[in-house]
Amino acid sequence: MRSRLLATAAALVVGVQATAALAQTEIQFWHAMGGELGNKTAAVAEGFNKSQSEFKVVPVYKGNYTETMTGAIAAFRAKQAPHIVQVFEVGTANMMAAKGAVYPVHTLMADAGEPFNPKDYLPAVVGYYTDTAGNMLSMPFNSSTPILYYNKDAFQKAGLDPEQAPKTWQDVEAFSKKIIASGAAKCGFTTGWQSWVQLENFSALHNVPLTTKANGFAGMDIELKLNSDLHVRHISNMANWAKEGVFKYGGRESASAPLFYSGECAMYMNSSAARAGVDANAKTFKVGVGMLPVYGDVTGAPQNSIIGGATLWVLTGRPAAEYKGVAKFFAYLSKADVQSQWHSSTGYLPITLAAAEFTDKAGFYKNNPGTDLPAKQMTLNPPTENSKGLRIGNFVQIRTVMDEELENVWGGKKSAKEALDAIVKRGNELIKQFVAQNG
Repeated sequence: MRSRLLATAAALVVGVQATAALAQTEIQFWHAMGGELGNKTAAVAEGFNKSQSEFKVVPVYKGNYTETMTGAIAAFRAKQAPHIVQVFEVGTANMMAAKGAVYPVHTLMADAGEPFNPKDYLPAVVGYYTDTAGNMLSMPFNSSTPILYYNKDAFQKAGLDPEQAPKTWQDVEAFSKKIIASGAAKCGFTTGWQSWVQLENFSALHNVPLTTKANGFAGMDIELKLNSDLHVRHISNMANWAKEGVFKYGGRESASAPLFYSGECAMYMNSSAARAGVDANAKTFKVGVGMLPVYGDVTGAPQNSIIGGATLWVLTGRPAAEYKGVAKFFAYLSKADVQSQWHSSTGYLPITLAAAEFTDKAGFYKNNPGTDLPAKQMTLNPPTENSKGLRIGNFVQIRTVMDEELENVWGGKKSAKEALDAIVKRGNELIKQFVAQNG
């Protein structure tokens, strides 16, 4: 009898637990993080799910950034949108133009009664995703900024200080020529994501506009300004360096990484989130990191770099009660310990000041020198209208134009001035199309 009673009681407990599990409200979270980053994204969701019992965040990988964004917009039109979608930074203008589709984060958090203060977040991160009134539109998630990686062994062999990264483009040229002459490496430097690093962040660090109207923050009807004398000077220099072997183009996005991993190029400019790849693949030499170089004769440089990566946008069309769970997930995501774990395991920036402080006190920066450099570079100075970020319609297509025209320069088919003028002309047409469709 006692055994039957115990069995019955156990069954009742299981039944209650099952009912509670079934009663959980699911929050659909579409993202573009594949591979190991996908596993870490799932771990963040699982951590939230274990922290409470009312809601369950369900992360779903939907392909690359473009596929995830376009898929979510299509799902919204079909009234089957997820609650949350991860969108890369160049999709910001497109998301803002999706009228009625977005539930702004500042409104969401206020409606749900969750604590939320934009001042808790890194200024350069907040600035990219706010409206002209300073209201946050989406929740920062995986933010990165480009930095410089360098081969300490090659520097030492060339007679350079292996603890000193180049600070100016003049340094990059001089260091590269010394490295090549010594036989320490065949080329000086290569770059990943050439439009993001050599045009977009280049502009921000030198405090010059990439477009009119505060880089698109003050209006959609903008024109590109990246054919200024400074831009032409830089791309002309890179063209000459390509002829001399100082610079070697390795392909779009991060296709140039093997040039650095193999030791062929002594320096490599790419995302702070590329650090995991560098650590895993650059096995034959010691790696140093530095801030992106600037032209030493440009007043005010370096200003601050801008971010890449993505944020989480909330889509409308779901029952009001479900958004309480979205807000709770965002509050959990912003916790110092959660952000610190994400930051230290991925190479992405800590999105809050508290997370950076938490990581520092835990000894991570001391034990992993240089890992705090990306945040320092982004917070060198308060962001200006030239270094707050970019809000450009059809920017995904414009970046493709940038790649095509820069490849014409590296291939000797066009001068820097011709290519940059072509980017402006072709890019402005794409912007006009965007304005006509969304204005």
